[in-house]
Amino acid sequence: MSKVLGGIALLLGLAPGLALASSEGGGGFINLDRSLLIQIVNFGLLLFFLWKFLYRPFLAKLDERSQAIKKSLLAAQAAQAEAERQREEHRKQLQAAYAEAQSIREAALKEGAEEQRRVVEAARAEAGRLVEGARAEIEQDVRRARQELRQEVADLAVGAAERLIRKSLRGEEHRKIVTDAIAELERTP
Repeated sequence: MSKVLGGIALLLGLAPGLALASSEGGGGFINLDRSLLIQIVNFGLLLFFLWKFLYRPFLAKLDERSQAIKKSLLAAQAAQAEAERQREEHRKQLQAAYAEAQSIREAALKEGAEEQRRVVEAARAEAGRLVEGARAEIEQDVRRARQELRQEVADLAVGAAERLIRKSLRGEEHRKIVTDAIAELERTP
């Protein structure tokens, strides 16, 4: 196609020169003879062929190219909008993940504090049970010791009474025996 156009342009460039060369000197630049009419017809045919085979396809190609560019721009805008939507979606997902991580962390901290409180309470309860057990054991030991002490006091009193009766003692001896029994009672832990 471009070779045809180049040939047509060459002919157009040479045609006026040939017309001037063919005229024999006389009438100026333009001869009003039949060569002018042939040139006008040739020029009209040239314009028709250029319009039909070059300009219309050129316009069609330009229009096609314009439509392709518009489609590409629309596709690019749609892709950009989709990318923006996905970026926003990813941002929301990241925020949700961060919030979930925060809630998990807070729950873990709360659970840890609750577990610590339970362990401390359990330790205190166990310590209280141990103290109560020790108190009960001490009270039992004290009761046993008192019982033993009472038994000993009773045995000593009975012993002292036996001695008194055996000796048939007088008042002074009786007092001495009682004070000795009391002193012995005080020495016993």
